[in-house]
Amino acid sequence: MTTSIADAVTDADLRVLLMCVFQHSGDRRWLEPPFAPCRDVNLIADEGAGLSSAAASEIRAAAVDLAGESDTVGHPAITDPGDELMVEMMSVCLGEQVPPEYAPMMREELGFRTRDIEWHAPRTASDPGHVLVVGAGPSGIVMGARLNRLGISYTIVEKANSIGGVWRDNRYPGCGVDTPNHAYSFSFTPPNRWSRFFAAQPEIEQYLQRSADDCGVTPHIRFGTTVTSATWLDARQVWRVHLDGTDGNETLEVPFLVSAIGQLNEPSIPTIRGIDTFEGPCFHSARWPEHLDVTGLRVAVIGTGASSMQLVPAIADQVGQLTVYQRSAQWARPVPRYHDTIPHGSQVLFERMPFYAAWFRFTMLWRYGDGLLPFLRKDPTWPHPERSLNRVNDRHRVEMTDHLTRELATRPDLIDRCLPTYPPYGKRILLDNGWYRTLTKPHVELVTDRIAAIDEAGVVTAEGTHRQADVVVFATGFHVTQMAARLDLTGRDGVNLHDAWADDNPTAHLGITVPGFPNLFCLQGPNTGLGHGGSAIFQSECQARYITGCIVDMTEANIAAIDVRSDVLDDYVERVDAEHERMIWTHPGMSTYYRNARGRVVSVMPWRLVDYFAMTRRPDFDEYHLTSRFPRVPDRRKKDTRLDD
Repeated sequence: MTTSIADAVTDADLRVLLMCVFQHSGDRRWLEPPFAPCRDVNLIADEGAGLSSAAASEIRAAAVDLAGESDTVGHPAITDPGDELMVEMMSVCLGEQVPPEYAPMMREELGFRTRDIEWHAPRTASDPGHVLVVGAGPSGIVMGARLNRLGISYTIVEKANSIGGVWRDNRYPGCGVDTPNHAYSFSFTPPNRWSRFFAAQPEIEQYLQRSADDCGVTPHIRFGTTVTSATWLDARQVWRVHLDGTDGNETLEVPFLVSAIGQLNEPSIPTIRGIDTFEGPCFHSARWPEHLDVTGLRVAVIGTGASSMQLVPAIADQVGQLTVYQRSAQWARPVPRYHDTIPHGSQVLFERMPFYAAWFRFTMLWRYGDGLLPFLRKDPTWPHPERSLNRVNDRHRVEMTDHLTRELATRPDLIDRCLPTYPPYGKRILLDNGWYRTLTKPHVELVTDRIAAIDEAGVVTAEGTHRQADVVVFATGFHVTQMAARLDLTGRDGVNLHDAWADDNPTAHLGITVPGFPNLFCLQGPNTGLGHGGSAIFQSECQARYITGCIVDMTEANIAAIDVRSDVLDDYVERVDAEHERMIWTHPGMSTYYRNARGRVVSVMPWRLVDYFAMTRRPDFDEYHLTSRFPRVPDRRKKDTRLDD
């Protein structure tokens, strides 16, 4: 039997339902007490929103009345709140004041206005030319969807035989998101019926495939095809790209080349003496064998980062013996509802109550967005810089220390080994979904001694202890500094991108464009990763908008090629580095894959999401060298603000 709205509202998040009621009715009394949700900083907030039972009942009743006997909500009084009202609604919803600069960004995220670049005038005979996109992961899907909407021809080449990127490659037990799926999803597709707040890998991979199909991206993908090299031909203003596919080698010439291979796709395995002599399965977590059964086996997991914290609790009750090798301790935030399924009533509201999915997405984006970033900034007056950055960061340290101590109460010998000495959030933010309790199990051992060697039967540590293993798993992260340089790209003057990014020091203006490499664009490029929270899909959407803005503006101005100026990049990198010097990721008391060997942060950005959103609204061609399609050089286009109303 179909669940009615009247039944479904019992599972509603009341702060979200309140916004739906106001937006449909337009009655301002819903924005005033007693209908004022309380602020809740929990990662999964209490659905009751701190409201009285009387206020809660009235909100639910109003939602049911809006649906009426037909159980269908009619035309809303407010379709797009505009910036001023949006700020008020967001602030009421959260129980805290939201800065006004978030209004344009969140109106797009909630679907109240489009994020698409648009042609300034009806299409003319001018054709932008073909776009070649490398990689069919989430970023490639975003890029394809945006190009489809503009009617620009493109091809996506994907080395594997299916889409998904990191969500296709990482199939280890327990693999899943550490950002709630209602935030880690596309803004331009219908709400997905996620089974949990934090979905597992198979569900994410299915979502990506379905989204690619629904957006018309899949027919543009050539699977089993690898870019072996590409060279910019200045005389012809095209990229000559060499491909290796199922039908052999092929050469294409395209005016635009987009790297959508991201940062986290090349596994990093440490150099350990004797690694090739191990007789059992030995692999990186991102290459987990499809039919591997670890039941009853002795498993060694090397590494204690994000993958390990998901993998270890997932297999602990299956294996015979589990040995975890730790180089450095990691902070982990408790998430009591990590494994919670989404109630059926909530699913009904996502699908049938207009704006419910949108406002729920907003609450998740906010809690996992920019709120933490101010507390990752160094306070020069703080008296304890060795352990924390500022007063709030120190409070978080105490809270996470107390959580760790409680979880390891039965094994006090583990506390010192698991307690980091650097400030919280200095490395990637990790979620405790049973990690500490798993370490207390009698057949689980945490080893903190340095690994000296691997032999045919197990792992040998520096003090000479040999621990036998049937399986060795490297949960040791990825090579993040190569990015697009792995494609063997040669730009103007014969410079290879690998050389331009020598010493593991990749740089790009806005993380997107590189001097000397005309019409080359990067998605998830240098300094665009998220160390403070947020969604990588959001980043891809910002970058895809900027890239399509370049292509549209070039086409309309008869520009054949753009090449970002070196001084513009230098200024941007200087600002990035200066900001990072004030942030936690340059703290001297730790190591992190966010930094290269010289200590420069190359992976994550120091800006707020809303700052990056503003930076990537539309390209400013004053920042680029321009090559005309004709002998004359057209007027350089200024930044367009017409879509920022």
